[in-house]
Amino acid sequence: MKKETFNLAYFYLLLAIFLKIVAAIFTRYTEGFTLPLPTATTVLFAVSSYFIFSLSLKHGMKISLGYAIWSGLGVLVVALIGVTVLDDRLSLLQMTGILLIIVGLMIVQLRASNQDTSQD
Repeated sequence: MKKETFNLAYFYLLLAIFLKIVAAIFTRYTEGFTLPLPTATTVLFAVSSYFIFSLSLKHGMKISLGYAIWSGLGVLVVALIGVTVLDDRLSLLQMTGILLIIVGLMIVQLRASNQDTSQD
């Protein structure tokens, strides 16, 4: 995979993660999908996230790596926004789980980086 294509794949992946985070946060305000504007925003951003994620795959992102990063970072950032902005509370066990997500993402990314450099 060409470096420009790979960078574009990561750009699309990061954009898809952002859209996923916005969709997840707006879900909180839908009142069970009964309020039209938050519901429409949630659906629009969620569908857009999947579409942009597909562009990341089209530009060379491996689904195993891309989906792990997309899911993990989405969970991590939504949890951090919940705690820091929305006054959610996390137990020690939940914080440990989030820490494990961070460690897992680092391992996945490290392994992917090693594979990319060994294929050059």
